[in-house]
Amino acid sequence: MQRVFITGASSGLGAALALQYARQGAQLGLLARRGDTLRQLIASLPHPERHRAYAVDVCDHAALKNAAADFIAHAGGIDVVIASAGVSYGTLTEHAEDLDAFARLIAINVTATVATFAPFIATMKSQGNGRLVGIGSVAGIRGLPGAEAYSASKAAVISYCESLRLELKPAGVKVVTITPGYIDTPMTRHNAYRMPFLMPADKFAARAARAIADGDSYRVIPWQMGVVAKLLRALPNAVYDVAFANAPHKARN
Repeated sequence: MQRVFITGASSGLGAALALQYARQGAQLGLLARRGDTLRQLIASLPHPERHRAYAVDVCDHAALKNAAADFIAHAGGIDVVIASAGVSYGTLTEHAEDLDAFARLIAINVTATVATFAPFIATMKSQGNGRLVGIGSVAGIRGLPGAEAYSASKAAVISYCESLRLELKPAGVKVVTITPGYIDTPMTRHNAYRMPFLMPADKFAARAARAIADGDSYRVIPWQMGVVAKLLRALPNAVYDVAFANAPHKARN
């Protein structure tokens, strides 16, 4: 039985991944701020008695560490940790009041990913196996106008996970970066623009779980957005600037 710990589990990608793993027979530790929503989710999953809910804000690093320790003790170890907690909204550097929003987004999307992984690494090293899963975004491949904080945060997650992958490879611990394109979740439903290759969350979760099981170092889902990501990387700055100068902006928080 796999032992899987997921943050941001009360909705969106986290909830879809929780359902995917529960259907596979996994034992879950699910963490999010909304305890009532977590408990409702667990009640709806196969074998709810196997799973534990942790009503914790990922920015409360001490509480996050305690939740990790509790789940390791309860489950007798850990196999997969998915840092799925994240937020997305627009920021504009020219507005001084956006600085706090920028800092909050970085704290949730980047620093909390580190704080999620940290309490599990010693156990994974002692086991000689395990998978740490970071959630990037195609928005982290190139900077998007109006999304300075979000693009920066997801670029940071991608680079951080690459560094961590190299550090932990000798210990047998795999680090997997999942880079979603547009997935149909409450977060993306706020976007007031067309989202190409929009994918249902359950299909995303199934493909992500396969990539995690395979120990892929990096996977873009859906694959069509992987092609787009490669093209974006290859574009010279002058071409990219013209192509994306008038791209739609995320709403500011």
